[in-house]
Amino acid sequence: MRIIIKWLLSAVALLAVAYLYPGVQVASFGSALIAAAVIGLLNMIVRPVLVVLTLPVTIVTLGLFLFVINALLFWAASGLLSGFQVSGFVAALIGSLIYSLLGLVIEAALGGLLSKR
Repeated sequence: MRIIIKWLLSAVALLAVAYLYPGVQVASFGSALIAAAVIGLLNMIVRPVLVVLTLPVTIVTLGLFLFVINALLFWAASGLLSGFQVSGFVAALIGSLIYSLLGLVIEAALGGLLSKR
């Protein structure tokens, strides 16, 4: 049940990113659901490989290169989907930062709500 709630809230967060930042466009809530699932899958499958491959650069930049990896995955998700558009790399960087911050809020809220049961 937690996964479904997190997925729905992540789609809402993606709609909020599109509302807050004009460089990211989401066509509908259905597109946001699919985009949230694709972003989640990319973060689960591709991100660990990229983190390991770019470990020296990440160490040299004191972890700041992880923001670039997040932006690339956010941008890649927009390239795979038609209802989710990101206008460029800078838009992907800003959009992924906002999406990550909203994701932290979602995790904190779910941790507080679901741990009381």
